Amino acid sequence: MTTTQPTRKRLASLDALRGMDMFWILGGQSLFAALFVLTGWTGWKVFEAHTVHSVWHGFTFYDLIFPLFIFLSGVAMGLAPKRIDHLPFDERKVYYRKAGKRLLLLCLLGILYNHGWGTGMPMALDEIRYASVLGRIAIAWFFCAMLVWHTSLRTQIITAAAILVGYWLLLCFVPVPGGSAGDLSAAGSWNAWFDAHLLPGISYQNRVVDPEGVLSNIPAIVNALMGVFAGQLVARAQQIGEWKMTALLFAAGVVSVCLGWLWDLQFPVNKELWTSSFVLVTVGWSAILLAVFYALVDILPGQRAAYPFVIIGANSIIIYLASSLVNWGYVSQSVFGGVVRAVPEAWQPLMAVIALLAVQMLVLHWMYRRKIFVSV
Repeated sequence: MTTTQPTRKRLASLDALRGMDMFWILGGQSLFAALFVLTGWTGWKVFEAHTVHSVWHGFTFYDLIFPLFIFLSGVAMGLAPKRIDHLPFDERKVYYRKAGKRLLLLCLLGILYNHGWGTGMPMALDEIRYASVLGRIAIAWFFCAMLVWHTSLRTQIITAAAILVGYWLLLCFVPVPGGSAGDLSAAGSWNAWFDAHLLPGISYQNRVVDPEGVLSNIPAIVNALMGVFAGQLVARAQQIGEWKMTALLFAAGVVSVCLGWLWDLQFPVNKELWTSSFVLVTVGWSAILLAVFYALVDILPGQRAAYPFVIIGANSIIIYLASSLVNWGYVSQSVFGGVVRAVPEAWQPLMAVIALLAVQMLVLHWMYRRKIFVSV
């Protein structure tokens, strides 16, 4: 982990969208429940239903948070893609070493986020949850980087299509050992078989399928690859025109969402299995949101309004880790507890959420103003 002070201008919309994504993890998901308590308007319940993951098949806004982050890691890579396969191996070693370190460090930080040391020191290795959100981001980014560094755009597109189609064929048409073909239940899927045989340690909540399990890492690579394609398009904004680029990105997103829901008729949209239809739906919404944020933040003068999201996105990894390792609720009560208790009872849940977000924003604001950006 390094603390850097970048010399080149950051893409504000990328930071803002990444920050919006993280906002819901930091406590924003509790806003709708608090607003319902305050107003009694049942419409807030509709919004609140989208702040939890789908039980199995289906899609909610909260299901988008994770794949959007993977997509944005690809966008950052696509803004300045490199081909290194023509370089001597001694020169390529620097890239490989850096990629390997990032892969390993993110996987280790993912275990740390999960409190994955088992029952305490000495560590019980068979009680650690090795699969994690950060681990999947690392794996998707690593293999995406290998493709970007060593293959042409045509090969990358073919690879993305082959992964989605191959994953569909495996899950829907190849029998699971001791089971049947096309079984997309938790216990009967290929994902459960891979996790049972190849995933060390424990799974999330001891489920038969870990949400970040072995097999579903493969289609997640496509989320990152699609992000690379989007980043390459954004990088050409000055050449083709910013509004034209935004329109193309938005239209591509709409097409991807439609194709995903069309595929859902045969291969259901499912976050836990990370189905190919889920990839298309999430890639589509990711592209749509990127287009909207680019228009509002980088074309129109919306950067000041987006500042709270920008400061989250600029240090997304560190605040994500802190959401697990720091008791922000205790900190917010220590700082703003008196204010929360002083307002009328109906207002207290909303004020508690605002206080929770405020203490995190203060830390992020301090880091941003001093140009402290922690990256892995």
